[in-house]
Amino acid sequence: MSLDAASGTLASPRTWWQRVRNGAPVEAVASVGALLVAWVIVAEFTPPYILPQITVVLADVRNILFELESLDHVVRTLVRILAGLAAAFVIGTGLGLAMGRLRRLDRALMPPLQMIQGIPSLSWVIIAIIWFQTVELRIWFIVLMVTLPGFVFQALDSYRAVPRELRDMARSLRPRRLDLFRTVTLPAIVPDLLTAWKVNLGLGTRVVLVAELVGAAIGVGYQLRTSEQMFDMSGVMAWTAVLVLFVLLVQSVISRIERHLLRYRQQGEDQQAAPPPEQTQQPAAVSGEGAGGADR
Repeated sequence: MSLDAASGTLASPRTWWQRVRNGAPVEAVASVGALLVAWVIVAEFTPPYILPQITVVLADVRNILFELESLDHVVRTLVRILAGLAAAFVIGTGLGLAMGRLRRLDRALMPPLQMIQGIPSLSWVIIAIIWFQTVELRIWFIVLMVTLPGFVFQALDSYRAVPRELRDMARSLRPRRLDLFRTVTLPAIVPDLLTAWKVNLGLGTRVVLVAELVGAAIGVGYQLRTSEQMFDMSGVMAWTAVLVLFVLLVQSVISRIERHLLRYRQQGEDQQAAPPPEQTQQPAAVSGEGAGGADR
């Protein structure tokens, strides 16, 4: 039993366990721990080129993060991913909003965008190798074409989801276009655009790896190809782990931005969950005087 600082009373063991359970991801820690234990056990009975020990992989991860030459490959891949996603985000959001506002533009651009979305990523890699000589331009073009439809469709759907009555009510106040966009359109499209970022982050990472694997001489994809040629499974897993760490870090940043921009939702949920204010009871003396006055 422990002392509850808020109430000054002793908290029961069940209450303490519930607080630990609500504050810590117990299930997630247990599943990751079980996976690591299984890894260590299986690695004891398999050769290193099939599954190396986790300590060997962690040593390779440390070497990648603390050696400048290895870190250069990681940074180059990260810059390629973010540059392609940023371009797709800007162009895709602009096209989606324009298509939502102009029906003719929507009917003209929707078929080409659906065709672009249907082209496999590997086909874009081959097309870019034939079209462009510069490696950086090839990878940027591939990421742009693969992730662009996702941003366009998310921006278009979120723009159309804004009720017409809300727009008409806002226009009745005669706001400027920038104010109408800031107060009505932007809050409606932000959640879907952040979702598009989360989805396209994984998609862009895979595409950049394939592009580097096929036609680059620097980057994580190139290092994966080198490790594959040397049957270095530890190196493959270490380079992959570094990329996974990057994706988790960027997703954490996006989640923090999402919580900051959409904090009004949590405030609204808290207000709805709060109990209604109690009705003010009249003092008994006042009630008694009122009753007595009525009798008199």
